[in-house]
Amino acid sequence: MPVITTIEDLRQIYQRRAPRMFYDYCESGSWTEQTFRENTSDFAKIHLRQRVAVDMSNRTTETEMIGEKVAMPVALAPVGLTGMQHADGEILAAKAAEKFGVPFTLSTMSICSIEDVAEHTTKPFWFQLYVMKDEDFVRRILQRAKDAGCSALVLTLDLQLLGQRHKDLKNGLSAPPKLTIPTMINLATKVQWGLGMLGTKRRFFGNIVGHATGVGDPASLGAWTAEQFDLQLTWAKIEKLRDMWGGKLILKGINDAEDAIMAQKIGAEAIVVSNHGGRQLDGAHSSIRMLPSILDAVGDTTEVHLDSGIRSGQDVLKAVAMGAKSTFIGRSFVYGLGAMGEAGVTKALEIIHTELDKTMALCGERDVKALGRHNLIVPQGFEDPTAVI
Repeated sequence: MPVITTIEDLRQIYQRRAPRMFYDYCESGSWTEQTFRENTSDFAKIHLRQRVAVDMSNRTTETEMIGEKVAMPVALAPVGLTGMQHADGEILAAKAAEKFGVPFTLSTMSICSIEDVAEHTTKPFWFQLYVMKDEDFVRRILQRAKDAGCSALVLTLDLQLLGQRHKDLKNGLSAPPKLTIPTMINLATKVQWGLGMLGTKRRFFGNIVGHATGVGDPASLGAWTAEQFDLQLTWAKIEKLRDMWGGKLILKGINDAEDAIMAQKIGAEAIVVSNHGGRQLDGAHSSIRMLPSILDAVGDTTEVHLDSGIRSGQDVLKAVAMGAKSTFIGRSFVYGLGAMGEAGVTKALEIIHTELDKTMALCGERDVKALGRHNLIVPQGFEDPTAVI
């Protein structure tokens, strides 16, 4: 077993073990991938203030997200196809998150179903919804999430049509995947992955196959998904979905102050500043660049979380010190999952927690809730989305 010290170490193992089409699905952005790159590079522009001769004992990273206690300001983001990165991936990630004490969010486009995850966990998890044209399907999947005890609905707003991801097209990634000769050759080299997939019955979108009208098998799945994303999703429809759900609501995909104000008016418990990990609108600013203007717009009446670009505990600290209530990680936990299954997800969380805890101490803080701008050195113009830095 190699010595694993960073999320990057997990990524390298993941790249060796996962099939190319699923690795590329995770580790890519849309079009030129400018936003994908800047989500991480913009974090590096923010520096930390070192403080000394302070009491560093009795530190805590515990906080709350939408009223739920968490071990650190991190939740596992919804990631589609997680169960193709590793057999039963959503179940394993949810179990790791529960044991660590952070929220897990199940994607609509998961391989393991809502019921699968609920059967293998003991605490409520969150459910993420993509809004489909089939209103009956939407009503039924929300009811299934309620029946499973999901404690929050994460409504994704920035994927009603897909940003073009060149690698996915070249790899033939679709539902179900197109098995080209290069793809089959690559799959044949991933023995450990293949044995895992042979040992599970969960290989297709478990929330859709057998639940959506006309989708009784994988062959009918592609046509359904291709036409179902609701291009007419509006704030009025979001209000109806809020009422239909009737519980805690998190709106994900906010990357503009005006949209943040609209989300606040809807009455969401929280918003997630996100550009979908650079997978949708290429050329959009990074989430961390947009965070300050969004915080200024909504004040402190709505929780503001952040995802896109979190690869370390230092990134978590910077986001929280910039004003985010908490963060979501997607790729960082997928790297761990693809590398080592449930143990890999746990390792990713441990790495992030250790980095957050030690960096917090070296910045002179003992409580994650005490982090603020006083812990950072932010370049001039960084907080102005129109500025060039």
